[in-house]
Amino acid sequence: MALFGLLSACNSTTTPEQPAATPRFLTYTADPARQRVALYWQDEAGQPLRSLGRLRDWLQRRNEKLLFACNGGMFHAGNVPVGLFIENGRVRTPLDTSRGRGNFYLRPNGVFYLTKQRRAGVCPTDSFARVPQVQYATQSGPMLLLAGQLHPAFRPVSDNRHIRNGVGVRPDGRVVWVMSRQKVTFYELAQEFRRLGCRNALYLDGYVSRTYLPAQGWRQTDGDFGVMIGVTEPAKPAN
Repeated sequence: MALFGLLSACNSTTTPEQPAATPRFLTYTADPARQRVALYWQDEAGQPLRSLGRLRDWLQRRNEKLLFACNGGMFHAGNVPVGLFIENGRVRTPLDTSRGRGNFYLRPNGVFYLTKQRRAGVCPTDSFARVPQVQYATQSGPMLLLAGQLHPAFRPVSDNRHIRNGVGVRPDGRVVWVMSRQKVTFYELAQEFRRLGCRNALYLDGYVSRTYLPAQGWRQTDGDFGVMIGVTEPAKPAN
């Protein structure tokens, strides 16, 4: 989503395969110590990958099979990440500690990161400077959970409902992604992360959010994003 949520809605190129009655949330859990978790923005020519389908196809040409992917934060015009983006240990866009309007600046906002030791974390922006040896990172906001507590701005009753997605980390180090299948409040999304055992969780984006998760019959391959998050495995050679 553009910084203030003014991006026009995307038209899905595929229809998620849903039974008649489904849970409100789609969830995926990965262990970064055992699985390949990475953040993506541009291809080798420096062009934004933009959609989950293009990310899948680009990875396939690199002999990687995409198991899961989702948008990984907000972005400016030209698909430029809002706030921090670190790729392979290189700071591509700087940490944003300024104040402003919109969800990104709803303090505390935060950072999802992966270290060179393949440990994942979510922390408030003000704490990120203390995280050593970061391999990947994306900044967004607001924090959904902080030390198990919901963001103080969230209310149980709210008319602010959208499709939303986020990322959290459990005490065992596993990463949990949640995307709503229907419009939900920030409060409901944060409660879902807490129910799944996360202590810290970060909002990624709103109604433009997409998820690619074929193992659960969910194949959204469209979108127009900046950063994307993917979990991959080596592709099996063709017979």
